[in-house]
Amino acid sequence: MGKKNSSAKERVRSIIKRLKKAYPKTTTALRWRDPFQLLVATILSAQCTDERVNAVTKELFKRYRTPKDLARASREELEELIRPTGFFRNKAKALQGAAAKLVEEFGGKVPDSLEELTRLPGVARKTANVVLGTCFGIPAGVVVDTHVRRVAGRLGLTSERDPVKIERDLMELVPESEWIGFSHRLIWLGREVCRARKPRCEECVLADLCPSAEKK
Repeated sequence: MGKKNSSAKERVRSIIKRLKKAYPKTTTALRWRDPFQLLVATILSAQCTDERVNAVTKELFKRYRTPKDLARASREELEELIRPTGFFRNKAKALQGAAAKLVEEFGGKVPDSLEELTRLPGVARKTANVVLGTCFGIPAGVVVDTHVRRVAGRLGLTSERDPVKIERDLMELVPESEWIGFSHRLIWLGREVCRARKPRCEECVLADLCPSAEKK
């Protein structure tokens, strides 16, 4: 088991090296200017493309500049504004709940710990990891979105389907110092090359390291 795990980690090191070369500078595609904006955008990104979220937040951030603004917003107005992101009623409730908690418990500031972030309505590990890694440079875990789940599975880095279990597997294989960049790079690879319907294996820098590519 130890030898198998060692071999897997060696392959992951090769994967990391190639991804760094292909995507030397990576970050989230969401547009934000401060931790509060990234928190809002990440909550909205559930089951929605980053492009659509960015289109919505352009107006959203003009109207609601602080957690206090968002907490006091008209629910009806907020729902209409974020409607294009889908599940807008649930998202509006989560956004205002999180904003209110930020005001009441954190002085209007986004906390920089996983434990505190996940106490906010609408914030699970994925959202917390995005904020911690992107805003604060804190590697609290590996962001597991739809792209990471798909690409990690195809690469044979996990056989799990549950995001929490996938994250656990990736945290075991990937050095902690690489957690933030690794997830960003897998997301970009998934978005541009390893697509859900028609993966471009012939263009992939990881093709010879990918068991799924060998089947094509």
